[in-house]
Amino acid sequence: MAITASMVKELRDSTGAGMMDAKKALTETDGDMEAAVDWLRTKGLAKAAKKSGRTAAEGLVAVVVDGITGVAVEVNSETDFVAKNAEFQDMVGGIANAALGVDDVEALSAADLGGKSVADTVTDKIATIGENMTLRRMRKISGGTVVSYVHNAATAGMGKIGVLVAMDGGDEALGKQVAMHIAAVNPAALSEADLDPAVVEKEKQVQMDIARESGKPEQVIEKMIVGRMKKFVAESTLLNQSFVVNPDLTVGKAAEEAGATITGFVRLEVGEGIEVEKEDFAAEVAKAAQG
Repeated sequence: MAITASMVKELRDSTGAGMMDAKKALTETDGDMEAAVDWLRTKGLAKAAKKSGRTAAEGLVAVVVDGITGVAVEVNSETDFVAKNAEFQDMVGGIANAALGVDDVEALSAADLGGKSVADTVTDKIATIGENMTLRRMRKISGGTVVSYVHNAATAGMGKIGVLVAMDGGDEALGKQVAMHIAAVNPAALSEADLDPAVVEKEKQVQMDIARESGKPEQVIEKMIVGRMKKFVAESTLLNQSFVVNPDLTVGKAAEEAGATITGFVRLEVGEGIEVEKEDFAAEVAKAAQG
């Protein structure tokens, strides 16, 4: 029986198996979908489907720099234990290197990694390691100099927070200090011009509402808002933040004195923005007892 692409897709969707595994299963079972599912189960390749609904908020961020280009990639797992697994780390490292050749996470999912796509590699690893995993994000940056930093490193180039800094001028030592600052302070943008206008407007409205609660006249409130928004910009943008290495200088001024211009940065932290359902201990025990 001829194995069609739609049959392979149907089997992949129902089992979470990799494309080549799904095709082989259908070939081995002469196109019998139910038999193909059983074939995959006996090979341990259909486990991924059962795990795909579980929250994966742990994992690793990996950073790689190649010349004037750097990438940061986040791959999630369900537990920190898996993030310490050498097999998982090898996969994440391979994905990060593959990311150097693409521009976004969709292209990265389809990129080749050892003869199969990154997406299929992750699916296969779900089956072998036994936890849900997701390729969540990637960011890419270029500049005259690109410096990387990893906070809470699990192994070389991978950890809980990955930072890339792009600069014109300066040296790696300065770049490393700025990257450490970014890891610690987590600026929202490089400069005021890079802030999301919606975020700025929302903050302005909040500050106006707070000021109006004081009962002061509108003309006084307007002057208050100017000062408060100036402080908001200073605290939110990298170039205007007080440099953790030398609080007497802003990051932008420190870079200027070192003969550098910071042109961009990337900061990825494992699991940021992922909502994790919390259970109390008694509920966890009861759930485990029910199997």
